[in-house]
Amino acid sequence: MSVLSGSTLVMGRELRPMLRDPFTVIFSLIQPLILLALFGPLLTEVPGLGDGSVWDWFVPGVLAMITIFGTSMTGSNLLAELQQGSHERMLVTPLPRSALLVGRAFKEMVPLAAQAVLIILVALPLGLSVNPIGAVVGIVLLGVFGVGLGALSYTLALAVRGQDWVFWSIQQTLMFPLLILSGTMLPLTTAPGWMQFLVNINPLGYLVDAERALFAGDFTSSTVTAGVVAAVATAAVGLTVGIRAMGSSRV
Repeated sequence: MSVLSGSTLVMGRELRPMLRDPFTVIFSLIQPLILLALFGPLLTEVPGLGDGSVWDWFVPGVLAMITIFGTSMTGSNLLAELQQGSHERMLVTPLPRSALLVGRAFKEMVPLAAQAVLIILVALPLGLSVNPIGAVVGIVLLGVFGVGLGALSYTLALAVRGQDWVFWSIQQTLMFPLLILSGTMLPLTTAPGWMQFLVNINPLGYLVDAERALFAGDFTSSTVTAGVVAAVATAAVGLTVGIRAMGSSRV
């Protein structure tokens, strides 16, 4: 069986629970919707948000937040399979081991896209102005980044195996600094020098800036190029590390 056909089968298997119960996708939007309702209005007087409305600045950040929250936690599904023994049963099937990782990672694009569309539709009446083509490209870019982050989350699950607390400790420790240092919720133009250094090496920050430029229809901006590079690099690193970890996974 080829990697492509195997990945398609695994992706379908991973999507089946979500398709049977689509309310899980809707339920996962409660936190970002609360942020839109309660945090967004507080930004109206904050300097450094650009020339557009506060929603033009804030909504792309919320979409990036959905991406990192959703994909960084997805390895917990593999942890459950490891504990139940179903992962070991998958390892002895004719499926290529790389397909077990690739199919899972690419599955992340589907719920991300659905959630992003719903958030945009909710934000439009609030005052969000968005370039339709830019929004589509932005959602694809979020999906590419999510593939890489999801693959890294699966890699972490394989590394810690039955130790749930280790997985969640590492995930939580890394997730919040990435969010804070990406400018998703507040502009970082006045951050001190040491924090600016951390901002400059955070791939999520480049993705957030690219999303804002794409939503504004600024396709030729250098921030878009930087965001594409960051997303593709994250996907490449995540898939490479994840495939290697899955290949060495023991039955």
